[in-house]
Parts: sequence; structure tokens; C-alpha cells
Amino acid sequence: MVRQTQILLKIPLFAGLSEGEVQALAQRAIERRFAAGEMLFWEGEPCAGIFLIAAGSVKIFKTAPSGREMMLALESAPTTVAELPLFDGGPYPASVRAVDGVLAYFINKADFQSVCRQYPDVALKVLAVVGLRLRHLVAMVESMTFGSVTQRLAHLLLDAGKQAGGSEFALPLTHQELASRLGTVREVVSRNLTRFRAEGLIRIEGRQVAILDRAGLEREAEP
Repeated sequence: MVRQTQILLKIPLFAGLSEGEVQALAQRAIERRFAAGEMLFWEGEPCAGIFLIAAGSVKIFKTAPSGREMMLALESAPTTVAELPLFDGGPYPASVRAVDGVLAYFINKADFQSVCRQYPDVALKVLAVVGLRLRHLVAMVESMTFGSVTQRLAHLLLDAGKQAGGSEFALPLTHQELASRLGTVREVVSRNLTRFRAEGLIRIEGRQVAILDRAGLEREAEP
């Protein structure tokens, strides 16, 4: 119980909640473990509850009728997934798969709603997270509609550097996952990365990326 409370306190969704509010959630949390590649849930399944990711990372994606996957986000602990269907009564709007070993805490829908009625600040926190996800999706749709793959890839690299707080960072995505994220195919991503490297914009060593010419990469990201 104490361990669960400590883990939940590290999740941004619950930042600012009182100890009593977090304990109310911890009492209802069931530990779940997922191996790399294992599904937490599939798009279209009835929403059973919310997953609190305590360790590891997960891929959020949608699947086209052709079977092609479109990655919406890569979320790393501490975080949460499946907030929206807790309130709108609909099914899970996307699928979630473990990227590596994942430790999660599951709170079923009825229990989470009960806590929200008892502690309204919890519901407000959830709505804030849902709002951030919506903004992210709007930005993604905008970039896919109006920007080229080259622009989107340059923008993604710049954002990754910004999140890492410097010009060097570990890219958490494979070329295939980058292609899925950008709505294209692996060959196009590889070709653009090769050009960026040849023109001295970036250096790539395995998963490690260094931005060598930020101004040049910013020009590539311009519409």
C-alpha cells in the first residue's frame, strides 16, 4: 500500500493531490505486469479502466484496415493511459502495447469514477491530461496535413532535443517506428536521415543523435 502510494505520487496526473486522495486511488490499484510486445488493450475494446504506468514505456497506436499501424505517442513511466473513455462511455480509442517490460497499476472504471466523485480535483487533473493529449493530436494532424515528411522528421528531431535539454539525445524510436509516427514508410525516413547526416545537420551513432546544425535543421522543418 505504501509502495503503491509512493509510485502514484510520481505520476504527473496526480501531482498536487493530497496524500488522502492518492491513498484512495492506491487502495483500488491492482498491480499488472506486461512483457515487451504484450498488449495492454486493443482499440475498440470496452473500457475496463485506467492504466497507471509505473515502469517501462508503451506505444499508443491506431491500426488501418490494411493492417498498417500509425503511432500516436510513445509514453514512458511515470504516466497514464486510457483516461478519455473513463468519462465518455466509449471504447478504448486506440491500442496500447508494451515497448519493454512494463509495471502498471490498473484501476477499474467504476472505482476511478467513485474516487472522482469523492475528490473532484482528481477529475480536473484527468481533464487537464486529456486536453494535452488532444492538443498533441491536433498538432499531429496539422503536421501530417500541411507538412512534408522531411519537415515532420526535422521537427521531431528538434523536439526530441528540446525534451532532452540539449543537442545530444537517445532516439527512443526505430526507423520503422519513426515512419509509423510520421505516417510514411521506413525507406523514406532512412533516406531523409541519411541526407540530414550527409549535409552535416546531424550525427547518428546507433540510437544516439547529435544535432550539429540547429539552424539548418530548423530550415528543414519550416513549412
